[in-house]
Amino acid sequence: MKKLLILGLALAPLGLFASSEGAVETDIVQRTVNFIIFAGILWYLLADKIKAFFADRTASIQAELDKVEDTLKASKDKVDDAAKKLEEAKTLAAEIVETAKGDIDSVKQRVADAVESEIANLDKGFDDKIKVEMSKGKRQIVSEILDELLSSDNVALTQDELVNIVVKKVA
Repeated sequence: MKKLLILGLALAPLGLFASSEGAVETDIVQRTVNFIIFAGILWYLLADKIKAFFADRTASIQAELDKVEDTLKASKDKVDDAAKKLEEAKTLAAEIVETAKGDIDSVKQRVADAVESEIANLDKGFDDKIKVEMSKGKRQIVSEILDELLSSDNVALTQDELVNIVVKKVA
């Protein structure tokens, strides 16, 4: 309220001088003094508010700038972290590929060994099967010969001769 009163008193002379009715006088000195007084009163009344306004404005702008810089720094840190993770992922992928290649070679070798072992077992089984079939064939032939000899009346064999023949055929 006090400031408004001082402002009103400061502006009152301007109104009185502006309404002069006489001849046009050049009173530049009085007007300059009045302007200086007016500017001084305005400065006295508004200087603190203007300074506070601009100080607050400067502080808010600085705070926004700091906030943006922090955000930018955080973004750059995230980009750097992502780049590091990407490099680590590439390295890990290369290691996995190399390990997989080694595993593939190992599995191929194991499969080849298993196949060779199975082939060897099959060959051995085949050889055993041939031996079994050969002995079956020999027994069958011996049985047929004996049946033929025993059933024919033409040949008269003694027990010792028969044992001799069987021993020779089996051996």
